[in-house]
Amino acid sequence: MIGAGVGYGVLAAAGSSPWAAAVAAGVTLALNMTARTPQAPACATAVVIVLQAPAPARFVPLLLGATVLLVITGYAGSRIRRTAVRYPAYWW
Repeated sequence: MIGAGVGYGVLAAAGSSPWAAAVAAGVTLALNMTARTPQAPACATAVVIVLQAPAPARFVPLLLGATVLLVITGYAGSRIRRTAVRYPAYWW
């Protein structure tokens, strides 16, 4: 969701260009590192938003649903296996 917010923000401020996509990826990575959740798919989400400009009304709910599904799956998987690392390590 951080990547989507940054992507739409950069798209609104700088338009759709490869340089704007690079800036969006960099800002997304910096914010995710600050939140202690660095991941390449979030940066890719920001790049896709800047370069493709999907309609927010359709893209954001789909992304939110996928995010919730991933968190629930990770949480459930870590509770089923006794030897698994507990997920999440912390809640922010």
